[in-house]
Amino acid sequence: MSDLAGVSSTLLYAAFLLYLVATILFGGSIRQKGLREGKGLNRWGKLAITVTVIGFVAQLGYFFTRWAAAGHAPVSNLFEFTTFFGMMIVGAFILMFFIYKTAVLGLFALPVAIIIIAYASMFPREISPLIPALQSQWLHIHVTTAALGQAILAISFIAGIIYLVKNIDQSISTKKTKWLETVMFFIVTVVGFIIVTTGFALADYSATFDYVNKEEAAAVMEYNVPALVGPNEGVLVTDGKMSPFVDMPALINAKKLNTVLWSLGAGIILYLAIRLITRKRVAALLQPLVRNVSSDLLDEISYRSVLIGFPVFTLGALIFAMIWAQIAWTRFWGWDPKEVWALITFLFYAAFLHLRLSKGWHGEKSAWLAVIGFGIIMFNLVAVNLVIAGLHSYAG
Repeated sequence: MSDLAGVSSTLLYAAFLLYLVATILFGGSIRQKGLREGKGLNRWGKLAITVTVIGFVAQLGYFFTRWAAAGHAPVSNLFEFTTFFGMMIVGAFILMFFIYKTAVLGLFALPVAIIIIAYASMFPREISPLIPALQSQWLHIHVTTAALGQAILAISFIAGIIYLVKNIDQSISTKKTKWLETVMFFIVTVVGFIIVTTGFALADYSATFDYVNKEEAAAVMEYNVPALVGPNEGVLVTDGKMSPFVDMPALINAKKLNTVLWSLGAGIILYLAIRLITRKRVAALLQPLVRNVSSDLLDEISYRSVLIGFPVFTLGALIFAMIWAQIAWTRFWGWDPKEVWALITFLFYAAFLHLRLSKGWHGEKSAWLAVIGFGIIMFNLVAVNLVIAGLHSYAG
């Protein structure tokens, strides 16, 4: 089992590196003189998609070897689910790429997948037995289908963000530029989170607290970054570590909220550094890369991704989830935070399709909706998992 786990980790690391190489190659294909979308791929583009496919195959190898080592589908905790989500984004991108042959999509899609996989690596990677609530074949069916639907919807966001970067005038300051830059800030914040947590992991930082959990029982919590907020009635038991400024109520997972606060702080510092060094908005820095891509093509990719991803997400995150909830908890619906956000996601994308088909919301309006939709998905992945306690807290 340990040998398989080692092979699995090596394959995931190889996939991560191959995605990085493929991103660089996609950048080279776009910047090559004379390249225009719709005129076929140059050698850099062909090499980039080849490396991407090899990386995807390596990550599939990670997934199945970890499955063999664990004895169950590796989607039972945040590390496993998030790496699977990143893999599905790459898979959805590959599908769309072979349909539309749009190299710029890879330049944006692969970094999103890379960031998500790097984000996953910040969580515990140990293989552990399934808790009773997860010992069901519906774990494979519900979680993988939901993640696949979200990944296809993520392609809609990627096409939408490219559309906005291309079409919003960065030479003047408007509400549009400010909102687009806000999106860029949150992307930079995730990168800041990865930098901070990786730095403290390399420094082998650890601080332990005794605290009182929500069942009013004594418990222990270990922090891997300095504590800005502490657990309920927490007492620091590790010498030489920073004490928190405030303790959180038992209903809030203080360790995860602390991670979110560090992410925001790191994001602010990193974003300000980029702005001070370049003297440009982040969106303005990216605009030259998307100059040659067709806006109509981006709009079509975004729309088609929602058409495909929405029913897949509905099937996995709502229908299969309700069936499993009835089996596990003897009720179809219980207003758990994850259930609520799955419903919000469903209603949003239903409204997206209604506004596009009935009200003619194409182009920029559609692109903004795609960005907001992915924001809802990421809020579910990050904030709901990391901060809000519920029946799905085992995912953390």
